[in-house]
Amino acid sequence: MKQFDLFSGDSPGKGTQYKSTTESSNADVFEGAVSNQVTKRNRRRLLPDINAFFDGELHYFPDFLNRGEADALFAVLRSQLQWQPDQVKVYGKWHTIPRLQAWYGNPESHYSYSGKTLNPLPPTPELEVLRKACGEIAQVEFNSVLANLYRNGADCMGMHSDDEPELGEQPAIASVTLGATRRFDLVHKTEPVKLQLPLQSGSLLLMCGDTQKHWQHGIARTKQPVGERINLTFRRVVKR
Repeated sequence: MKQFDLFSGDSPGKGTQYKSTTESSNADVFEGAVSNQVTKRNRRRLLPDINAFFDGELHYFPDFLNRGEADALFAVLRSQLQWQPDQVKVYGKWHTIPRLQAWYGNPESHYSYSGKTLNPLPPTPELEVLRKACGEIAQVEFNSVLANLYRNGADCMGMHSDDEPELGEQPAIASVTLGATRRFDLVHKTEPVKLQLPLQSGSLLLMCGDTQKHWQHGIARTKQPVGERINLTFRRVVKR
């Protein structure tokens, strides 16, 4: 299997070139703990660090949030979100997932996967502001977010695709990282290609197009000492 480091300049194949578009905005991103204005760089559609990808679309914005914003958001969300252990059904058996999670969204954004249905909690003001900021970049009206808390290197996310019917044919997933850097793996479903990307605090990874159709992604365990990480994946749940 070929393996590529997405920060080394390697590319698995030809893909779409993403150009800078849209204007800046003076709107504040966060109220209260985080009050810095969104910079012009983050409010326009920038040329991402990743601009070559096949069988999908991948946009990576390493500085979506500055360090102060990311640190403040981590502290607020770590203490305020209703983190809980959960279980999924795999091959007919229930297994406790190796992380904590919480599901927030509008009242209609019920989400089913791996044998269970997530019922949304009302989003916090911080989640709402992030949802709108991610939606402006993705040009998608997100209505829900899955929050995952990785407590240490033993917590992980198995390889999977976010291809549930509730997400539509070509879902856009906006993934925001707060806290520790963890390695994000992508594996093509039919080609012997594996991609790796270290997701740093304050970054935004946008997956869209046919990415969920052709790729699986996940967060592997690590034996290296690593701090806590919050991952927020904004989605648009549609009625079927």
